Amino acid sequence: MGMNKVKAKAVMVLGTGSGVGKSVIAAGFCRILSDWGYRVAPFKAQNMSNNSYVTEEGGEMGRAQVVQAECARVRPHVDMNPVLLKPAADNHSQVVVQGHAIGHLSAVNYYAQREVIARAVRESYERLASEYEVIVLEGAGSPAEVNLKKNDLVNMQMAEWADASCVLVGDIDKGGIFASLLGTLDLLTLEERGRIRGLIVNKFRGDLTLFKDGVDFIEKKSGKKIWGVLPYTHHIKLDEEDALPEKNAHAPSVSANDLDIAVILLPRMSNFTDFEVLRAEPGIRLRYVESAAKLGVPDLVILPGTKATMADCRYLIESGFREKLRAYVDRGGSVLGICGGYQMMGEKLLDPEHVESGAPEMEGFGFLNMTTRFGEQKVLRRVSTYLDVQWLGQAIRGKVEAYEIHMGSSILDGVDEAGVMSPLYCHENLAGTYYHGLFESAEFRESFLNALAAHAGKQRSVDRNAVSAWTRKEEHYRLWADHLARNLDLELLRSCLDLSLSPDSFSKR
Repeated sequence: MGMNKVKAKAVMVLGTGSGVGKSVIAAGFCRILSDWGYRVAPFKAQNMSNNSYVTEEGGEMGRAQVVQAECARVRPHVDMNPVLLKPAADNHSQVVVQGHAIGHLSAVNYYAQREVIARAVRESYERLASEYEVIVLEGAGSPAEVNLKKNDLVNMQMAEWADASCVLVGDIDKGGIFASLLGTLDLLTLEERGRIRGLIVNKFRGDLTLFKDGVDFIEKKSGKKIWGVLPYTHHIKLDEEDALPEKNAHAPSVSANDLDIAVILLPRMSNFTDFEVLRAEPGIRLRYVESAAKLGVPDLVILPGTKATMADCRYLIESGFREKLRAYVDRGGSVLGICGGYQMMGEKLLDPEHVESGAPEMEGFGFLNMTTRFGEQKVLRRVSTYLDVQWLGQAIRGKVEAYEIHMGSSILDGVDEAGVMSPLYCHENLAGTYYHGLFESAEFRESFLNALAAHAGKQRSVDRNAVSAWTRKEEHYRLWADHLARNLDLELLRSCLDLSLSPDSFSKR
C-alpha cells in the first residue's frame, strides 16, 4: 500500500488536539516555503467542516486547504483535500470525495468504505507529489486517539504513506501543555515517535523568558527539539478549518452611526467566512446571535447558510426566532438570506426523497413567495458577474466573484432559480441569494453597506481605501509568515526536509 511514485518531500503538522493551530501553522509553512522559491502544495487527507469552497473545476473542498493553497501561491484543487465530511446531524455526515458528494453516511458506514476512501486519498496525494517539490500535510485532531487509530487515514497512517517528517503542535493557552505534548508522544508507537522531528508551543501569552524552564523540561523529557514558542496574536487573522465565530451578542458600538448587523448563529451553520470580512469594516458592529432574546433591533439580520436547512429552520421555529423575525420584518426590519437561510425565507421546504430530513415537507418563514425542493443533485459552481439591483430604495452595484454550494432548487414567484431568477433577489426590505463570498468585492460591499446606512438614516463615511478581501488576506498571510519566521527556528524546518535553500534567504525576499 506504499506510494511508489511519490517524489515530493513532505512535512506534516500534527496537533495534540483540535483547535491548537495546525491549519494556520501549515499555512505559514506554505508561505515560507513559497517565499524560499519552492513549488509547494498543502494536503489534508480528511477534513470535517461545513466551511467549504468551490474550485474552478467545480469541486468542493475545505476552506482551510484553500487558505493554505493561497499561502503557497497555487490554485486550490480538490486533491489538496480529497475527503471532506460535512456534518448534517449528530450521527451522520455528507461525504465529499475528490470534490463530489457520494452520500450521507454514518461513522460505521463510512468506515466500511475505508479501502475505497483510502484509495482516493492515495491517488490525490500521488498526483500532488508528482507535481510539486514540497507537500505540507496537516493532521486532524490528535494522532494518539487509540480507539480510532485503526481507521485513521489522516494522521500517522498518512505520514507513513507520504514518508513525512512531522512536527507536533500544542496549545499552551488551553493549559496542560506538558501533559498534552508528552502524553501524545507517549501514546505513539516507537516508529511513530521517530517521525516526530520537533515540537511547537502555540498561543503563548506573557513573558517568554518565564517559560525557558518549561522548554528545557519538555526537550529533556521527550528527546525532541522545540522549534519555537509562538506568542499569541490578536491582529493576525487567518480562516481556520472549523473555528466557530464568536458568540459576541453584546459587541459594543463605537458610535451611534455604526451599522448593527446581526447574524443568526445556526446549529449547523456553514460558510461563516461570508461575514467575517464585514468585521474588519470601519463603522460595522457585526455580532452573532444565538438566542431570540438577544436579537434586539439591528439594522440588518442575516440568515446564513447551513448544512441542514430543514433541521435549522425547525430550530429557529422552536427557539422563537421565527416569530421574533416576523415581528422585526413587520416593523420594517431588513433581512438578507444566504443559501440555506435564503431557502428558509420561502413558503415551503419540500423533501420528498428525504435528502434533508425524515419529513417530506415543512413551512418556511413565509417572507417570500418561494418554494424549495431538495434532491440528490448538488449545485457547485463559481460565478463572476456584475450586480446592479435596487434595494431599500437605493442602487447597489458592483462586480462579484462568488460561488454556490447547495442542495435543492427554488421556484420564486413562479421563476425557477436555474432560469432567470436574479442572483440577488430584492423585495422591499428583504433580499436573498445563493452566492457565497458576496462581500469579498470592495466595490459591491461598499455599495451594499452605504445603501443600508442610508436606509437606517445613519451617516457612513465613504471608505476611499476600501480593499478587496483578497488584498486583506494577502497582508495577513505575510504578517503570519513573518510571525513564524521570527519565533521558530526555520533551520529545523529546512533540515527535516533536507532542503538546499537556507532560511536566511527568507529575510532577503
